[in-house]
Amino acid sequence: MRNITISSERALEVIKAPQISEKSTFIAEKTKQIIFYVSRDANKTEIKSAIEQIWKSQNVQVKSVQVANVKGKKKRFGRYLGQKSDWKKAFVSLKGDREIDFTDVKLFEDK
Repeated sequence: MRNITISSERALEVIKAPQISEKSTFIAEKTKQIIFYVSRDANKTEIKSAIEQIWKSQNVQVKSVQVANVKGKKKRFGRYLGQKSDWKKAFVSLKGDREIDFTDVKLFEDK
């Protein structure tokens, strides 16, 4: 994966939120991967550079990124059929024994 630089605004658009669930916690403990909700138009190199840029103060380095497109579920509202939006998630592996502290995010430091 090649390194690219993206703006901090784009980094915040790419990474929406970490996925916190029982299954994602199990994956994090077993395979040392962190799962994120990401923008549907983001690619692997953008995701990698966005994570490294957002958590630059923690010196986070990404080893690999795997993405999965998730189809929205079909729902019924009374007699009407609807569908939830499709979304994308990213499985991110970090180099070494690094972990991300989600409480310490400093994107825009005072100049």
